[in-house]
Amino acid sequence: MIVNIAGYRFVDLPDRDALHQPMLDFCMEAGLKGTILLSPNGINFFLAGTKESADSFLTHLDSDERLAGIPVKISQTDYQPFRRMLVKRKREIISLGMDDIRPAEFTGPHISPREFKQMLDNGEEVVVLDARNDYETRVGMFDGAVELDIASFREFPGAIEELPDDYRSKTVVMYCTGGIRCEKASAVMLKAGFEDVRQLEGGILGYFEECGGTYWNGDCFVFDQRVALDHQLEETEIVMCFKCREPLSTEEQESEHYIIGQCCPYCYKV
Repeated sequence: MIVNIAGYRFVDLPDRDALHQPMLDFCMEAGLKGTILLSPNGINFFLAGTKESADSFLTHLDSDERLAGIPVKISQTDYQPFRRMLVKRKREIISLGMDDIRPAEFTGPHISPREFKQMLDNGEEVVVLDARNDYETRVGMFDGAVELDIASFREFPGAIEELPDDYRSKTVVMYCTGGIRCEKASAVMLKAGFEDVRQLEGGILGYFEECGGTYWNGDCFVFDQRVALDHQLEETEIVMCFKCREPLSTEEQESEHYIIGQCCPYCYKV
């Protein structure tokens, strides 16, 4: 059984370059595969291996007080979902292109999955905002959630300017896959004049862990070979087009325009 771990933290890492090679060497020796993103403002990782190797990596992080105790999402597969081990030095661990947005210094308050579910149970007036990309929202989203129809996270700041003006005075609960995008997105919204913006702690995957699939429709897109997970954190039958990288439902896989390794309904050209 392969253990998959994912986590992030926004924290100042002026020694990013010095951390790079030792972290890669450690992961290679431990037999891990996946990706670690290092930037001057934090770390983001998606790794898979044996339980022993995953535990050893988390212990290794704990040896640096800046990276100790990072909340981790854990799931299991019967195969290795990553092909190789990469440690990348990046300008940002989640690309937005706004230097004034620094979650380590300012971000929106978190709301726990149980608190969010209670709000929905009570029928409270709340704008549920999906901060993910359009191909992700096609796979699944919360009931009644507002989608921004964006192709990349860099389009988020412009997209929120198109939201109805009355949203600025309403309670907004935003979510993404694991929470990292909302750390920045919530700060963007607050600086843009939205008064009450909360981010779902742990994102969709955190909600699945605590609340199951209540109020959720579909599956959750993930950025590895599994493509999508259901509310039990099990891999689903959704696949990804080899050519254009769009996720394909079981119905789309039946299309005459889906030819494995060549094209799909989204990239097929007459």
